[in-house]
Amino acid sequence: RKFIVNMLYRVCQRRLKNVSKTRKILSAQLKTTTTICRNVGYNPIRCFSQSPVVLDELWNNKNTPVTETIPKIKGNLTLEQLQKLGESGDIDTVIMAFTCHNGKLMGKRYGVDFFIEEGIKGSHACSYLLTVDVEMNTIDGFDLTSWDKGYGDFHMVPDMGTLRVATWLDRTAIVLCDLDDNKNHKPITVGPRSILKAQLEKGKKYGFTSMGASELEYYMYQTSYEDAAKSEYLESSIKPFGYYLGDYNLLQGTREEPLNAEVRRHLSWCGVPIENSKGEYGFGQHELNVKYTNLLDMGDRHVIYKQCFKEIAQKMGFSVTFMAKAHSDQCGSSCHVHMSLWKDGKNAFVGDEDFHGVKCSKAFQNFLGGWIKNTPELMVFLAPNINSYKRYVDASFAPTKLAWSLDNRSAAFRVIGEGNSFRIECRLPGADMNPYLGFAGLLAAGLDGIENEVECPPPVIGDVYRGEYDTVPRTLRDANNRFKESEFARRSFGEDVVKHYSHFLDNEVKEFEKVVTNWERKRYFEQI
Repeated sequence: RKFIVNMLYRVCQRRLKNVSKTRKILSAQLKTTTTICRNVGYNPIRCFSQSPVVLDELWNNKNTPVTETIPKIKGNLTLEQLQKLGESGDIDTVIMAFTCHNGKLMGKRYGVDFFIEEGIKGSHACSYLLTVDVEMNTIDGFDLTSWDKGYGDFHMVPDMGTLRVATWLDRTAIVLCDLDDNKNHKPITVGPRSILKAQLEKGKKYGFTSMGASELEYYMYQTSYEDAAKSEYLESSIKPFGYYLGDYNLLQGTREEPLNAEVRRHLSWCGVPIENSKGEYGFGQHELNVKYTNLLDMGDRHVIYKQCFKEIAQKMGFSVTFMAKAHSDQCGSSCHVHMSLWKDGKNAFVGDEDFHGVKCSKAFQNFLGGWIKNTPELMVFLAPNINSYKRYVDASFAPTKLAWSLDNRSAAFRVIGEGNSFRIECRLPGADMNPYLGFAGLLAAGLDGIENEVECPPPVIGDVYRGEYDTVPRTLRDANNRFKESEFARRSFGEDVVKHYSHFLDNEVKEFEKVVTNWERKRYFEQI
């Protein structure tokens, strides 16, 4: 306390005209002052040793790191480790979480002792969480639950292999959960994580381990979430980090580094290994990549990544969006998915066959053929929102044609790498993709190609945008109609999954079509 008072005194000598009163004022208000600092993520000892800092700047907390020191506790945890950390007071809260359709984390916070005593057995949550829209409005007509069925509970079952320290939160751990039926304790088949796990089991029947990585892009703003909401998200009211196109630009990246660096550190500390981050094409747009792994772990890393990013941005007074198309005059944000199948510890796409100049296996050819054939019927898992389809613009680095090519960013499917890094990059998904559903859809499409020996067309050389190839669906209505009518989707996921998600998306389309937009008012208010 004495050290902090002295540091505050040094700073406030420059702020108070009556210096003789400084020590008395600071001593009386020290507790309140340090509480403010901690609430906005400052280390009081460090921040008050740097001058000049004033409390209104701290309260606005711009460019404020969430933590000033490397945490003592990092990475994934065993139950035994959690118990010891609970006893020492280093962890006092455990979050149990799962994703809704939109990929948002939902769940509960437990006291660590009660989690160890009871929470590890599971917990209840209202089943309506898999039947509401993104704004939590209930939607009638689902088989899973409804007003007629009373909106009972399902069971959140923690996957203890996902337990980790949430280093960006105070004394908190987080564990991801599967969803089981509350009565028979079988998996909820329409749960996003359950859908991916079912496809992974199909892959195992062929002897494959499915590996991959997702590359998330996002826009960052100096405006807080609260202020953005107050302005109704008007573009004129939200200020991006950048003011010119900054793809790979390190100077522009430095402006964005206060937020990006914090996220990289905390993801690394919580057991999500980071590869790199880089500027992207839009104003304040960036990309941060995590290391590839098996698809289930990758889905878990993906949802932790987004939650971590949003919560750190919120603490620092900033905001970040993973909308597929945040601005009509700028590039969209993608989530390119890199995928390969492995068998016996080796990449099963590698082979000796010469396929149009590509050395590969038959499994690679059929898997890629399955992607090209089946993805139009699964676009709702890759582009799940109204906004998603505004990203597909020619010559924008977002694909519009269903073709493949070698290291060609105008193609929907880009083949890259060699040896064990040989893989296919699917460029169709947007940053708004739920990773469990997106990975499940792509894996199902590829495995169907292998099972039915789907022939892959030859690669495209040159600008795919200018070629005559099948196009991606251009609206959510179109994509959902293809999904509803797809025999492949029913065969791969089951009637219940197709019925559930198509109904959910039908509602989204209907809600959008009721809305009068600013575009309409600007265009028609006076002119017609």
